[in-house]
Amino acid sequence: MAESPTDSAQLSGAGQLSGAPSVVSAGFSAARPQLIRALNEQLLLEHIRASGPCSRADLARVSGLSKPTVSLALANIERAGLVQLAGQRTGVPGRSALLYEIRPEAGFVLGLDIGLKYLHGAVADLAGVVRARLSLPVTAMSVADRVTELVRLADEVCAQAGIERTAVTQTVVGSPGIYDPNRNVMALTGGLPDWDRPEALTRLREAFGPSLAIENDVDAAALAERAHGHGRDVDDFAFVHVGTGIGMGVVLGGRLHRGAHGVAGEIAFMPLGGAGLDPGPSPGPSPSPAPGPAHSAGGGPPDDRVDPEETRRRGILETVAAADGIVRAAVRAGVPGPLTARTVFEAAAGGDERAAAVVAREVRLVASAICCVITVLDPALIVLGGGVGQAPGFAEAVTKELSALAPVLPEVRVSALGTDVVVDGCLAEGTSLAWGQLTWEVS
Repeated sequence: MAESPTDSAQLSGAGQLSGAPSVVSAGFSAARPQLIRALNEQLLLEHIRASGPCSRADLARVSGLSKPTVSLALANIERAGLVQLAGQRTGVPGRSALLYEIRPEAGFVLGLDIGLKYLHGAVADLAGVVRARLSLPVTAMSVADRVTELVRLADEVCAQAGIERTAVTQTVVGSPGIYDPNRNVMALTGGLPDWDRPEALTRLREAFGPSLAIENDVDAAALAERAHGHGRDVDDFAFVHVGTGIGMGVVLGGRLHRGAHGVAGEIAFMPLGGAGLDPGPSPGPSPSPAPGPAHSAGGGPPDDRVDPEETRRRGILETVAAADGIVRAAVRAGVPGPLTARTVFEAAAGGDERAAAVVAREVRLVASAICCVITVLDPALIVLGGGVGQAPGFAEAVTKELSALAPVLPEVRVSALGTDVVVDGCLAEGTSLAWGQLTWEVS
């Protein structure tokens, strides 16, 4: 989850920057003037960011602060280069009012997405305008090479945006897994080779310095959905990613829910699989089962015969229902190759009954997992993302299956944010972190 490597900017569990002044010390105490000024400035910045150009009178009205207090706060943040004059309001009775807007060049945010096959990146200014985007295929075979490729992507996308990487105020990397503070490593990194080794974080910190924060990739996608997608209209929703991996980001009360250990949404580890979901007998001799205990209902389909080590590393649901699990099921069912999850869905749409049975199995697996989410969280909306989650007709099929399983049926929609959804979430998170950092620095 969001993690910053330095003592001066490390995120606490509540998301407060530890370098910021504390409201409470050894019990309740009066807020210091410095803190009050900082909070007032943050409040005005948030109003300007949300509403666009505002006058002093506008800000006094919506914030509840006095006009002198607003004037003082505006002077501070204008002197610090965070806002600028945007002109005057005309066409209304009385004196024309000066309008203030966010100064885009006050800082820049770099968002990066570490994928299994592609790296994605983008740079945005602090007004939220994306200056450049770039994607590169992954060729790295080691942790060191993967970080090197990420740095190259960062340098190239910054160059396209017309800035040096040293000008970046905040970098947020969307990565599989969660940060384990006890071992100081990334954990639950799924199919990303060796990404749970200490070397991964060490090299990222060396490359990106104190401005680095790390966000779980699916949580970042949920943040993007909240900022730009279907999640704008509801306060409680779940973003469910089904692709090369499986995961979920949960937004409750309008805020990302991480849980006590950062694993909220790790549905890859749901002990689902459900006996009877096998699409049919395998052609020819049955493969030998993997060593270890057999998986049954609640522990993976018996006929999947997946490696127990893989299920421990990736989670049972991800092992049997992510893209490679779909391919394994299609091979067993005798669907002709070459096979990918996409070609299996295409074959099913084209009338291949064996492929259709595999797709039906996938629908039941995903619907079963979402049913569990519904019974625990009762979200108003489920957003499906990822290559499988966004496949044509998949959301409709999952909705139909849910109608027979779930006690209530939330709206199920397909994410429209595309392949840059993780990057966009990193930019949203990075913008918030950058503004918090800059505001405390001003005060």
